Amino acid sequence: MSDRNRANILPKLKILFLCTGNSCRSQMAEAWARSLKGDRIEAYSAGIEPQGLDRNAVEVMAQAGVDISNQRSRHLDELSDIEFDYVVTVCDRAAEACPVFPGRALVIHAGFDDPPVLAAEARGRDEKLECYRRVRDEIRTFVESLPENLDR
Repeated sequence: MSDRNRANILPKLKILFLCTGNSCRSQMAEAWARSLKGDRIEAYSAGIEPQGLDRNAVEVMAQAGVDISNQRSRHLDELSDIEFDYVVTVCDRAAEACPVFPGRALVIHAGFDDPPVLAAEARGRDEKLECYRRVRDEIRTFVESLPENLDR
């Protein structure tokens, strides 16, 4: 059976990408999952302390052809009625503070550097955006391997 036929038969996996602020990394992961794996994954993102969408994340995702400008930062509680298959923490702080999820959700940690922290020491706008681009591309590589690498 081809991957396309299998995707039409199997239900989409519900995956939550969780970060502290839901401003950058989890937003990127959600967008990549929707863009690259939308036939197999129903992607969401949230934060434990939402801080609003990071404008630099919006810019570098647009440079890669993915528009996240209409996404918004949301608190984990806003998604409490969804039964997730997987919760992927994309930052260490979220992994440490990750609540217990009811049901069958498996929590996986896939930590990525925090672009705003990396960019704080960068000189000039281009160097700052390069910090975001590096993390954006690392997240894309991770998402491209989904859902297969979630069981590892």
